[in-house]
Amino acid sequence: MEYVYAALLLHAAGKEITEENLKAILEAAGVSPDEARIKALVAALEGVNIDEVIEKAAMPVAAPVAVAAAPAAEAPAEAAAEEEEEEEEEASEEEALAGLGALFG
Repeated sequence: MEYVYAALLLHAAGKEITEENLKAILEAAGVSPDEARIKALVAALEGVNIDEVIEKAAMPVAAPVAVAAAPAAEAPAEAAAEEEEEEEEEASEEEALAGLGALFG
């Protein structure tokens, strides 16, 4: 995963994603770079529009819902519903991250 993070960091900084740049980032982070993995990542990202991939993979986050004062009897049901929504959002985020991991190696 650190290889993908290094590539995303270079992209965010506006730097070219090259073997040398990836190696420098990984070494700066204290990671012993694997030349084969670096070459594979650079080859896999060649011609890929990273901004477009991130946009397609990003899941929209629901805006917080304002909760009015509810009677005490309704509060437990609302809490359970909110927990379900949070779990679904977490699952969606995990699926998006897994998709990025599969895409970038």
